[in-house]
Amino acid sequence: MPYVCTMDSHRLDVAACVVDGGIVPGDVEIADGRIAAVGCEPAGAEGLAAPGLVDVHVHGCAGVDFLTADEDGYHVAGERLLAAGVTACQPAFVCAPEEQLTAALAVLGGIQSSGGPRFLGAHLEGPFLSADKLGTHTPAYRRDPDVALLERLIAAGPVSEVTLAPELPGALDLVDLLVHQRLIASVGHTNATAAQAAAAFDRGARSVTHLFNAMRTLHHREPGTAGVALARGDVAIELIVDGHHLHPDVVRTVWRAAVGRIVLVTDGTAASGMPDGTYRMGDIDLTVTQGAVRNSDGALAGSALMLIDAVRNVHALGVPLEEAISAATEVPARLLRRDHLGQLRIGAIADLVVLDDDLGVRATYVDGRRVFST
Repeated sequence: MPYVCTMDSHRLDVAACVVDGGIVPGDVEIADGRIAAVGCEPAGAEGLAAPGLVDVHVHGCAGVDFLTADEDGYHVAGERLLAAGVTACQPAFVCAPEEQLTAALAVLGGIQSSGGPRFLGAHLEGPFLSADKLGTHTPAYRRDPDVALLERLIAAGPVSEVTLAPELPGALDLVDLLVHQRLIASVGHTNATAAQAAAAFDRGARSVTHLFNAMRTLHHREPGTAGVALARGDVAIELIVDGHHLHPDVVRTVWRAAVGRIVLVTDGTAASGMPDGTYRMGDIDLTVTQGAVRNSDGALAGSALMLIDAVRNVHALGVPLEEAISAATEVPARLLRRDHLGQLRIGAIADLVVLDDDLGVRATYVDGRRVFST
């Protein structure tokens, strides 16, 4: 279709824009909070417009842990997310006592996104996890599958995704409940065999939480969750590309196997966007050294990544820029059934980021309003 701007438009003054998985020369016009036209001539002098980034797995940033944050904490974190081009995110909560999770869900339910990023609901990373693959989660707060507990958590606030270990007795009943309520069941922190993982996907689980991390190792005779997820075309795959969680060749291999359903995530913590130092995630002490976040046992415990860093890192590994951007915008939005987000097309909501030649964030827009600029 032709890209033609109307008169008296509000322009972004960019040289090109990411549209339908390709880069289109020309500027972008915004009207009434939506994208009115793309590929406008004359183009701006420089800059690339892309959909606003969507992080579906982020525990915090800017010194703020979402599990313990109040409204002011969300505001602080939201400002830092906007500065990194994130216009929508799904705050993630680690395993915690039920009363702490319900309190955190209540806070999230009261957050107003006006002027900040869209908080799309909570990603409960647990508590229904494998005791053998807990990672940094506190063992005392892990729970066996419990439908009544999950129902109480869903009733407490805006749950949108739950990570669970499908091999646990009763776990598939939780998948059924989530599917029935049109929430996302994600397989993670799991020692599931290939057959057990496949059973969860067949029941409607749609995602894998941080592929390869906190799950059974892929073996050529027992591929586990990772092998099954890579072989299927109906499963979204989270990747943490921070230089610590995955070897570069693993990232390249996964990209070739699953391009179009890879979801770049940060698994970010209060350390994200901050210098090396000490932070907390729930009741877990974190230490950040040279960008790697570790718990008191020295194990990786989330990341200090911002999502735009993940886009840069993937692109530096040879992934085409438009594919890297899609994995941080359109694919995660599609996973959450938020198809009105993660798009730069005529008629879409104008949640946008403007990038410079080094993929630095020059400006961020929510509903067509500039909410950050350098």
